[in-house]
Amino acid sequence: MIIDFKNVSKKFPDGTSALDGISFSVEPGEFIFLIGSSGAGKTTIMNHIVKEEDPTEGDVIVDGVNLSSLKKKEVPSLRRKVGYIYQDFKLLDSGNVFENVALSLHVVGKPNSEIDQIVPNLLNLVGLGDKALRFPKNLSGGEKQRLAIARALAHEPKILLADEPTGNLDSTASWVVVDLIKKINKWGTTIIFGTHNEDIVNSLKKRVIHVEKGKIVKDKKEGKYE
Repeated sequence: MIIDFKNVSKKFPDGTSALDGISFSVEPGEFIFLIGSSGAGKTTIMNHIVKEEDPTEGDVIVDGVNLSSLKKKEVPSLRRKVGYIYQDFKLLDSGNVFENVALSLHVVGKPNSEIDQIVPNLLNLVGLGDKALRFPKNLSGGEKQRLAIARALAHEPKILLADEPTGNLDSTASWVVVDLIKKINKWGTTIIFGTHNEDIVNSLKKRVIHVEKGKIVKDKKEGKYE
């Protein structure tokens, strides 16, 4: 298993319960849709995988490591294994397209010679090879999300988390993003795709985990949005 949740519960200090004893496991290379209403717990699950949240009870195991035993200095190495795409892009407005992807490589000490090779390859992959010097404010929503995908792939992650990646996009841009994520999955990357988009879920016929009120209510292979 590349991801394993064992009886995970998450309660916040105000008494709110975000996850309630959930258990599921993910095989390497799987593509999983995480569905459920707003506030159901989808984002909380993803945040546990990158240790942005810690469980109140239970265990989260990622790539063979129980995250409860992970030291603070080891968290960055975990996060290099996990790419994270957000609905609101989280781009650096003051940096151009090239710099947005390069920054995460600079942080881990990649030499400029490598960065100058890696970044153009990633931008070509997502169809932004001719927009390297543009700034996010000059990109469409779909282009911003493709830039966010390029940035998430910079470390060649084993796992890609996509939290409502098409939530702010029109239908055409949404399908471009979906096709790109399908391609990434075919390379062997494990995908967890949180969405409210019924058409996307029903078209792809992948495993569907349905979460409501912090509990898994359905877990079906080749499932539908129900």
